[in-house]
Amino acid sequence: MARSIDTQQSAVRGFVPAQNDEERFLMRHVEDLARAAFGRGIARYSAFLSDREQQLAQAALNRAGAPEESCRFEGGWPDAERRVLCLEPEDCCPASPVCCVRLRCRALAGAQLPVHKDYLGSLMGLELRREALGDIVLPPEEPGVAYLFALEPAAALICQELRSVGRTEVTAQQLALDEVPEFAQAERRLQTATVSSLRLDAVLAAMLRCSRGMAAELVAAGRVEINHLPVSSAHAPVYESDVFTVRGKGRFRLTALPGKSKKDRQIIEFFQY
Repeated sequence: MARSIDTQQSAVRGFVPAQNDEERFLMRHVEDLARAAFGRGIARYSAFLSDREQQLAQAALNRAGAPEESCRFEGGWPDAERRVLCLEPEDCCPASPVCCVRLRCRALAGAQLPVHKDYLGSLMGLELRREALGDIVLPPEEPGVAYLFALEPAAALICQELRSVGRTEVTAQQLALDEVPEFAQAERRLQTATVSSLRLDAVLAAMLRCSRGMAAELVAAGRVEINHLPVSSAHAPVYESDVFTVRGKGRFRLTALPGKSKKDRQIIEFFQY
């Protein structure tokens, strides 16, 4: 596809303040953690946070004046999406609450192995709260093996109680974080399309390969989120690096806006998770 040269920097969505009582409570909680940690010199940790919650937590830390060098997010592996906020003042004794549980399936040869939603469903069946659980990694080089990152009490419960995922028997073993292998980078196929404008319905239609009318219907039905926030307008503007979650269809990231095509349409680059 021919592209024009476009040196103008793409617009990026700015920070979106807390949108509801739950998000405002999270920010107040993070400020309380910061006051306790840096007022008393004792390490403090949050539960697992989504990327949206991490943005809110960082804003709360900035508001509280927390020292940047003593604050970090830890998910148990380098590319973690869900992470724990770690507040570790100088001279404290840090002890990360993140643990890893390795699950091995006892499946017959040729049997269908559990997928991500099967593992998550079985964990919810143990009445674990979502904030106690981090990422679930299924390395393609280890079929039948899953690595679950969790807070320490949840990890202990998983090892004691989880015996099957779906109809497949599993064995659980807790690992130290330095025993977790390096996972291969996920291969994501970058796709390119052109759109008439950077409106949600146009971009969503290109990603889903459907009509703009169908994309608008998905938005109206409440099935679309941008950066984990519900969106109600099909005309909403979209920005580079936005993440689109479409219930029942998948999740997509708009990675780049390279410029205009010869027909003066906006080029977008994206991938599906």
